[in-house]
Amino acid sequence: MTEPGASPEDPWVKVEYAYSDNSLDPAIDYIQFLHKEKKKQEEEVSTLRKDVTALKIMKVNYEQIVKAHQDNPHEGEDQVSDQVKFNVFQGIMDSLFQSFNASISVASFQELSACVFSWIEEHCKPQTLREIVIGVLHQLKNQLY
Repeated sequence: MTEPGASPEDPWVKVEYAYSDNSLDPAIDYIQFLHKEKKKQEEEVSTLRKDVTALKIMKVNYEQIVKAHQDNPHEGEDQVSDQVKFNVFQGIMDSLFQSFNASISVASFQELSACVFSWIEEHCKPQTLREIVIGVLHQLKNQLY
């Protein structure tokens, strides 16, 4: 970089060294940035490959279910009608809404949020939901028979 005959104290020589040091630093920074980006992309590719594998497994399982249904087309004839299913759903939802409506205050968003969380904790426990479903099924059974 030093020209023959140039003195080390020559200001032009210092500028040339400073320029090459600065260009080296951004180059190193850029290489590090590219390395980080490559790592991120490799992780994303790995995640996507796992997702593809999971989806392929799900596809195979669903294909087996479809094949089983095609092999036994008369299997579903003794199933519960859509109306009965709807009546069960409606009974469960009516019961939940009644307890929800009695427990909720809408004076403010903060109060509404607190009431909703409290209602969920109290009325959506597995045991409570089980009791509601059993009650609805008994009620519908008595109506049907």
